[in-house]
Amino acid sequence: MKQAESISEPSPDPTAPSVRVLIADDHSVVRTGFAALLETQPDFTVVGTARDGAEAVRLCAEHRPDVVLMDVRMPGVDGIEATRTLAAGPDGGPRVLILTTFDLDHYVYDALRAGASGFLLKDVTAERLFDAVRVVAAGDALLAPAVTRRLIGEFTRLRDSARAEPGPAVPALAGLTPRETEVLRLVAQGLSNPEIAGRLVVTEETVKTHVSRLLGKLRLRDRTQAVVIAYESGLVVPRGKEAD
Repeated sequence: MKQAESISEPSPDPTAPSVRVLIADDHSVVRTGFAALLETQPDFTVVGTARDGAEAVRLCAEHRPDVVLMDVRMPGVDGIEATRTLAAGPDGGPRVLILTTFDLDHYVYDALRAGASGFLLKDVTAERLFDAVRVVAAGDALLAPAVTRRLIGEFTRLRDSARAEPGPAVPALAGLTPRETEVLRLVAQGLSNPEIAGRLVVTEETVKTHVSRLLGKLRLRDRTQAVVIAYESGLVVPRGKEAD
């Protein structure tokens, strides 16, 4: 299965510090393969590899990588628990890219809720892998709008099956301005920055500013967590599964 989402990627900056990457996977072939690919790029440095989540957490404390490629299914401490532990650190930890065999399966959904910034399929092309690491290292979430819409569909499915009420309101939401709240709703509905700019009749740069400010106020690292908190707080209520 090939990953079909397209995103805007930053180009390598020869003057920028090298992106420090750690790879966690219980298969040595996967660890070795990803490490070898990443080391072909002058702006990446692989600082370590881990066989399970516990080792990944330990090595992150030791080497302080910028990005972790994290497998979901590992013995002992799995990728979801390791991601949750890293995200709960005092500095928010490294950004985590989940490695999975299946496109947005429920493990990936759980990992995104735990604090991951995005996901990659294990059959990803080398170019896509490089782009993904750069995107996440630059502070962006690796979630194209179509992926966000599938997340919305998953929220809907889980809510319908559990007949759950919206979660408790997040106090920090009260600190958002009306415009920031509006932007958060649109982000949670899967709109891209250009789409939000068109909807609100403002510039894309203005939208980026609003997104940056609301993430700061909510103490969130990226759009992924913004989508999660918008739905789990009840700020946005799913109305049905979205089409891709």
